Amino acid sequence: MRPTAKTKFRNSLLARYVFIILIALCIWPLVFPVGSLIYYMQSQLFFPEEFNIYDSRNLEKAWHQEAKDLDKAAADAVDAKLRALKEQYPRASMFWVDASGRLRLKLGVTVAIPEQWTMADSIQFMKSSYGGDPFTVVAFIGQDPKQGFMVVQIPRHMMESEVIYPSNERFLTVFMLSVFSFFLFTSWLFFARIRKRLLRFQIAMTETDESGIPQPIAVKRVDEIGQLGLAFNHMIDQLNSARQREQEEEALRKQLIANLSHDLRTPLTTIRGHAYTLRKEVPLTPKGKQSLDLIESKVDNVAQLIENLMSYTLLSAGKYPLRTARTDVLRLCRTSVASWYPVFEKEGFDVDVRLPEAALYWNIDPQWFTRILDNLFQNIVRHANSGKYVCIRTEERHGTTAVVIADKGPGIHAESDNKGAGIGLTIVALMIKEMSLKQDIVGSRDGTAIYMYPKI
Repeated sequence: MRPTAKTKFRNSLLARYVFIILIALCIWPLVFPVGSLIYYMQSQLFFPEEFNIYDSRNLEKAWHQEAKDLDKAAADAVDAKLRALKEQYPRASMFWVDASGRLRLKLGVTVAIPEQWTMADSIQFMKSSYGGDPFTVVAFIGQDPKQGFMVVQIPRHMMESEVIYPSNERFLTVFMLSVFSFFLFTSWLFFARIRKRLLRFQIAMTETDESGIPQPIAVKRVDEIGQLGLAFNHMIDQLNSARQREQEEEALRKQLIANLSHDLRTPLTTIRGHAYTLRKEVPLTPKGKQSLDLIESKVDNVAQLIENLMSYTLLSAGKYPLRTARTDVLRLCRTSVASWYPVFEKEGFDVDVRLPEAALYWNIDPQWFTRILDNLFQNIVRHANSGKYVCIRTEERHGTTAVVIADKGPGIHAESDNKGAGIGLTIVALMIKEMSLKQDIVGSRDGTAIYMYPKI
């Protein structure tokens, strides 16, 4: 699935967070009424019945209503009603006084009260009872105050609603904090999931397979992060396609080099044979001999180039056999210089060999190292011929002994008529790397020095 250029708003992360904000804005105005409703419901469901009747406001309202309902009731009816109320309010003490001021009935009263009440007694009782302990409610019987009054009293410590249960304001505060905390938790959860997806995406980008390419990730949501994941997967597909094309082209190139090398060797052998036959023909003019020498030189160059191409192809494919062993590199250097000495002498080179007598052992492949020396000497003959100087010596470098091959040519970066594609030096670099050696090339106008030494 290819990533789209733009994510639809309804599928975006912004839309989801805006939805959370809108939900919060819609819920917040309902906090107070909903909190009050929950408070009322919990008081009805979980508080005992006596909590409602002994509440100061409920008790006062109920007592006045009972007194009002006794309008023009006989004394016996008031007594009966008071006894019924005593059963309903067992914790309370109550009594009533008739129109003449005589105490008619008292239930649960433990303090001394007058048997005959005067106006002053009534006023003093109400004055001393207001806001005191016990909690007192005085209600006139019926519609006319002249019918008497009835009194109910309850100790304040027995009114559990005022001691145990919180107020409405405290409950609403807790409820509001709970709603706000829920909103914060929802927001945190929203961003925590985004962070988790981004971390998973980061891990997927850093973990690679053997080819060095990350694995595709699973995309479950088509939001901004999902679009990023689709783009990442599309990039991986392109990298895999490019890697496959590169491998196919590399295989084709190697096959082409192998075929060309094979096809060119036969005509080169034929040309070399005919050149040898012509050299046997006598007499040859100086110009003819010069042309024949040039033909043989170019044939040798092409043959060496083909050999380098084959070696490079095998090295890059990992099919060039490497057999390392503990080897005296100075002995190899002396042997290689001796084999190249006729060439150097023919070209007029001054050969400077400054190798110590003591052996220098490296863990290398002798054939590979000899091939490295051959390539370096051949480059000196071709490209540093103007200096007429070659030196092979040892030198301390980076805490170890290095083999140095130096010349006095125009420098490695100078232009040369015989300069090719640099395959010889590429082969040298690959072989040095595979044998766990290091190479430093120091070049100037006064010549080039190549340092080879083992990795520390």
